Amino acid sequence: MPVLCSCCAQARAMLKRPKTGHSLCRECFFWAFEEEVHETIVSASLFNRGETVGIGASGGKDSTVLAHVLKVLNGRYDYGLKLILLSVDEGIAGYRDDSLETVRRNQRQYELPLKIVSYEELYGWTMDAIVKQVGLKNNCTFCGVFRRQALDRGAMMLKVDKICTGHNADDIAETVLMNVLRGDIARLRRCTAICTSGEGEGAVPRCKPLKYTYEKEIVLYAYFKKLDYFSTECIYSPNAYRGHARAFLKDLEAVRPSAIMDVIHSGENLSVREGVRMPVQGTCTRCGYISSQALCKSCMLLEGLNRGLPRLGIGKHHRLHGKILAQQPLTLEEERKLKAVDF
Repeated sequence: MPVLCSCCAQARAMLKRPKTGHSLCRECFFWAFEEEVHETIVSASLFNRGETVGIGASGGKDSTVLAHVLKVLNGRYDYGLKLILLSVDEGIAGYRDDSLETVRRNQRQYELPLKIVSYEELYGWTMDAIVKQVGLKNNCTFCGVFRRQALDRGAMMLKVDKICTGHNADDIAETVLMNVLRGDIARLRRCTAICTSGEGEGAVPRCKPLKYTYEKEIVLYAYFKKLDYFSTECIYSPNAYRGHARAFLKDLEAVRPSAIMDVIHSGENLSVREGVRMPVQGTCTRCGYISSQALCKSCMLLEGLNRGLPRLGIGKHHRLHGKILAQQPLTLEEERKLKAVDF
């Protein structure tokens, strides 16, 4: 005997929600999914009427679902937002060029403006060229830092008020675990924030409307809605540190389904005892971007690439900032250590 939807009790249930365990028909699942995102937006006061909001669009499932749902909710509840798609071309042949074609189709399907910024035009480097110099071990560090700043630069070009990203509950729980494993208290305190403050020159507030949405449910929503998205994994990501945190989290979820939300709530309620020194946010003396050091991470990584010293921006080399700013030569021993690459 078919199982009826636990919400409407009329249609046949088509899926069991990973988040709640409820058996729902397609239409009730769509409504529940969208209403939960709406509740997240309203309860956190993410937007104000009349704002221009850039949606970080990669062509993947998360950003595609985010763009679709925001367009639906903007019309359903009259948020009064102007939505714009903002994409970053990292310069990865055979991967990003294909995913950007998906973004362009989304632009036509959702009838939203689209802006694409590239690493090459912003930094003079593509990820393919960077990997050739730094190897596969630390390439995600370069990409993550450059992408974050590229989104901000694109947002400034568009004069948007906020950027929305497709970070879901799984992503945030993984980030909490990574920061715990690295002992990074500063990032641990802020990684669960649903919206950043946007303090500092060149920083645009970022929002995460899918913060409490499970990745499995995003996949189900995209599948049953027949959304057009790109599903191939980045060719340089298999060695990423995040992959280990993801595997660990999946093992936890198999034993305790609420593990994802438990980890997020733990991060939200974290308190740091008095007397613990925390980094003070300032601005980069070279590019003006937010930074707790004299040079921001992006400028340090670029300096290393341009000097042929790939390790310059990897790890803790703050003592070298003064030399770099003063354009002083490094010692032979310093250069030897910074040229070593693990391929």
